[in-house]
Amino acid sequence: MCWKWLSRKGKKIQMIDRQLNYGRHLVERFLQDSMPYEKVLDIGAGKGVDLSIAYHTNPNIKKLYAVEAFPPNVARLEEAGITVFPLDIERNKLPLEDEAIDVVIANQILEHTKEIFWILHEITRVLPVGGKLILGVPNLASLHNRIFLLFGKQPSPIKSNSAHVRGFTKSDILSFIESGFPGGYVMRGFGGSNFYPFPPMIARPLARVFPTMAWGIFMLLEKKLPYKESFLDFPVAQRLETNFYLGHTK
Repeated sequence: MCWKWLSRKGKKIQMIDRQLNYGRHLVERFLQDSMPYEKVLDIGAGKGVDLSIAYHTNPNIKKLYAVEAFPPNVARLEEAGITVFPLDIERNKLPLEDEAIDVVIANQILEHTKEIFWILHEITRVLPVGGKLILGVPNLASLHNRIFLLFGKQPSPIKSNSAHVRGFTKSDILSFIESGFPGGYVMRGFGGSNFYPFPPMIARPLARVFPTMAWGIFMLLEKKLPYKESFLDFPVAQRLETNFYLGHTK
């Protein structure tokens, strides 16, 4: 377990459970709300925990896919019978047909990436109308990050000496998706997980009651419209002064 401890009079007091950052209970709830589904893709699958939740939520599932490049994780996933694509999600096309996947999971992935237009293009391409996208990201507007900024400190999700390159809030994610695919997604579920700097017995209820101030925010999005290439069109139309990767079509 990834506990952070505080010592008091020789005793260890459990403070933060970092496993709550992954919002597994929300992933499970969103998968239950996405029933029935047959094919699930997890982008940045790690050791396959979210895919395991998908399988146990629906034992009649037909196919599990993973995007994962870390060799030990690839081996573990393949041993479990999962089809693994060891590709670069910021440059490579998903080796799947259009509208081939019922549910896509991207849990704690987007904050590590620059090419979110390309990634959302590929995700949206492989989802049919009615397909579901489960997103989980660190929350730039969490309570502890608001306090950090109040005192002139760097928010924890986007420290320069970390692997994160983006920060997200609920409104920013929804605005980004709407600008790239107007009317294309509707949010069917939202929740928060973990609440720094509190121990689990306090963090869980606080995240439930105040999700927009939790450590992580999680969304269940449903695709509502047929998709062309609007996530790739947006940076060109807006003349964004950044060389975003847009595949070979732009």
